[in-house]
Amino acid sequence: MKKRHAHKFAIIGTGMVGTAIGFLLKKSGYKITSLYDKSPAALKRAVSYTEANITLVPQDILRDADYILITTPDDAIASACADIALSPEIKNKFIFHMSGAGGLDLLEPAKKAGAYVASIHPLQSFSSIEQAIRNIPGSYFGITAEKKALLRAKKIVRNLQGIPIVISPDQKPLYHAAACFASNYLVTLMNIVESISKTIGINEKDARQAYLPLVYGSLKNIEKSGSILSLTGPIARGDCSTVRKHIQSFQKTLPQYASVYSELGFLAVKIAQQKGTLSAGQTKKINALLKGVKS
Repeated sequence: MKKRHAHKFAIIGTGMVGTAIGFLLKKSGYKITSLYDKSPAALKRAVSYTEANITLVPQDILRDADYILITTPDDAIASACADIALSPEIKNKFIFHMSGAGGLDLLEPAKKAGAYVASIHPLQSFSSIEQAIRNIPGSYFGITAEKKALLRAKKIVRNLQGIPIVISPDQKPLYHAAACFASNYLVTLMNIVESISKTIGINEKDARQAYLPLVYGSLKNIEKSGSILSLTGPIARGDCSTVRKHIQSFQKTLPQYASVYSELGFLAVKIAQQKGTLSAGQTKKINALLKGVKS
């Protein structure tokens, strides 16, 4: 039998993340009392996942809930918080947002009104509600919280089957930037792979099928051995002639990617040095090649 937790949640913002989190909280035994969103369609969809009531006035969600999750887009968090902070019922409530980059300053109106504030951010990428529901359990969550909300935030993350890591307010932008490198920029790099492939006559679908096994293999190596030991390829081997051919091809055919190749190459050189596979002479030659790249 599912354990029923005493605390109750309300959610402002019923997009993919808010709806998925509401479903998982309900599944773990919490009651979702009410939902608020400006989109009737989003609300209707979220009700089907959470069985919560729809609220038409933001302040009304405070009535029966102990926790308020603000899962709006980042730019709307502060105004959503300011709206509910107008109600005297906010005192002693726990107000959480789920932004990766946003700090506790976004919840300052609630804190001044007597609430306890925190941020819980799942380190995951979502393309649908169903995918979010599958991927959130087992994920790490970055937690930034004032002292009185920290233990509660950790408990909620654990009940979501997540793993909490505490991030200080001043380090949160860098924490989120790292997440962007791990997810958004990986997608960007794969888009470059698709573009290069198209130039040499390989369609997008075939490019994915051809190169994704290489990506998966690299990720498995990183998981097992870390990034430094997992570096392979011409720079790791000190293969100057291959690096030269790459650069010449980019400058002739795809000059828009030449500077990207160069900047990533400089970083790869440093990793190869840490790995211990580059001699001083090889390092000097490769850096000179990369330095000569014209974007």
